[in-house]
Amino acid sequence: MDSRFVTSSLAAAQQRLQTGLAELPLSLSAASFDALMRYLAALLKWNQAFNLTAVRDPVAMVEKHLLDSLTVLPFLDDSPLLDVGTGAGLPGLVLALVRPTLPVTLLDSNSKKTRFLRQHVASESLAQVTVVHARCEQHQGQYGQITSRAFASLADMVQGTQHLLQPGGRWLAMKGHLPLEEISALPPSVTVTKSHELAVPFDANARHVLVLQSA
Repeated sequence: MDSRFVTSSLAAAQQRLQTGLAELPLSLSAASFDALMRYLAALLKWNQAFNLTAVRDPVAMVEKHLLDSLTVLPFLDDSPLLDVGTGAGLPGLVLALVRPTLPVTLLDSNSKKTRFLRQHVASESLAQVTVVHARCEQHQGQYGQITSRAFASLADMVQGTQHLLQPGGRWLAMKGHLPLEEISALPPSVTVTKSHELAVPFDANARHVLVLQSA
């Protein structure tokens, strides 16, 4: 990819991110903003060889990946976070970049994606971030909050990760339209305690985050 094209594309993406953060609204430190832009540049570079995401344009990556991931930020607490099916680090790594004191574990079964994540976590010296290459059923640990972004149905997410949730912990499932059929398919022991409609800048599609807890 031509270096001049990359430079101009990243400049446009930087402006898009600034505008989107103002619309959320979300105020980030200069360090967090710069960390997001370095992540975007790394994602763009690695995506050429490893196909980490179907989104190729940096401006579209800002809208569909960075800003979308950041919409769940207000619903986080300070307990250890597990992001299942994290892919290229969405939303988990994005959240870790703007919440540097939050312990985050990024879990995915795709080795190419976890290789990218490990490289970027090491290059950014993100001591609070752990990358795990495994299926969620194989992983062991205890987390106060578990996120997923279009990872699986609600029932499958709960079944695959229930052993990882601390007593009193929460699932934060990012979805498009409110998935009424998925909610009705949940086991009786799991309830949706809250449903928040999300407004993602530059995206007119429906977005929700569902908060689930186990009885």
